[in-house]
Amino acid sequence: MNLRNLPESLSPHERAAVRRMTIQDTLEVNLSCLGTEPNRMGDAEEKNCEQMFGSVPIPVGYAGPLGIQFSTGETGKLHLPLATTEGALVASVNRGCKAMSGSVVTSAIYHGISRTIAFKVDDKPEQLINSITEKEDAWKAAGEATSSHLKIINTHIDTSDSHLFLTINADTDEAMGMNMITIAAQAIGNWIDDNCGCELVTIAGNIDSDKKPSKRTHDMGRGYDVTAEINLSTKVIQDTLKTTPRDMMNVASAKLKDGSQIAGAIGHNLHAANIVAALYLATGQDAAHVVEGSLADTTVELTKDGLFISVRSPALLVGVRGGGTGMPAQNQCLELLMQPKTSLRKTQQLAESIGAAILAGEVSLLAAQAAHALAISHKKLAR
Repeated sequence: MNLRNLPESLSPHERAAVRRMTIQDTLEVNLSCLGTEPNRMGDAEEKNCEQMFGSVPIPVGYAGPLGIQFSTGETGKLHLPLATTEGALVASVNRGCKAMSGSVVTSAIYHGISRTIAFKVDDKPEQLINSITEKEDAWKAAGEATSSHLKIINTHIDTSDSHLFLTINADTDEAMGMNMITIAAQAIGNWIDDNCGCELVTIAGNIDSDKKPSKRTHDMGRGYDVTAEINLSTKVIQDTLKTTPRDMMNVASAKLKDGSQIAGAIGHNLHAANIVAALYLATGQDAAHVVEGSLADTTVELTKDGLFISVRSPALLVGVRGGGTGMPAQNQCLELLMQPKTSLRKTQQLAESIGAAILAGEVSLLAAQAAHALAISHKKLAR
């Protein structure tokens, strides 16, 4: 099928339609529901999806408002656009928002986006380590010259028997920055290859664990490392969540502590990935980074009048520019989520907002399991 060599006079919408018809006719399948609308495509056919032949609608549900106190002390109300096909998810997060009628308190650490460059070494890596260290200013300059929006903030070196790994972390401004850091890593790898007497193997050596779970990402963080916490009173737990602090604590002990430990889980949480996926899809983030988003740890403690619940999400990789954030529908969802006006950097506000939403989801599911209502709610809403 010739899906690339199309007349230049065709619009993006027309090119997608021609490809769709070609696939339909060639394979004798029905793709009529994948039709596109010109005003909703944005630049997707040119910038986001090669050989685009249609689009798949994903339902978007509303949860909120969710009160939040950002790390600056500023407060606001979050309105959550959740893109999902999983029945009961939006209702569950919405109930969590209702239960947390006060403000979720958030904080964040920015680690930057990372890339790990791998080099081949002989049996004496010390010489290469010394050379890379001595020439750091020069290869950093080579990397930073690739973009006016990229600034290297820290580096780390690891070695194995045959390879040296240089991990670079960079501030990439308002973009999530994976493409930016990859281009910079190539420039750095080439410079070190040319000037340090070694062989560049790859600019993606897996220690950065991009789109893969790892203990290093869980422990050290990547992108934004966000913590969200809330105190829930016994009255709210009983009236809104229909359970008790003791029963929620029992579930947390069994599920988050013992169950996760036996499974060897990296990240002890209830369903953080559900909320991360729904908000990433709605706002045009890179959906594959849900993997890192799933590494969250949820902590539950009994208090004198209820429960203290917190979630640490060590790797939320988000941007407000680039990727899918400029597509019309995704951009509108992003604007909805970013309604509170704060002095925070936009990417940090987005990350803290997602961290707060994760907590809402964790609170509601923990309560549902404590009340033995998980199966009932899915039978009612998801079948």
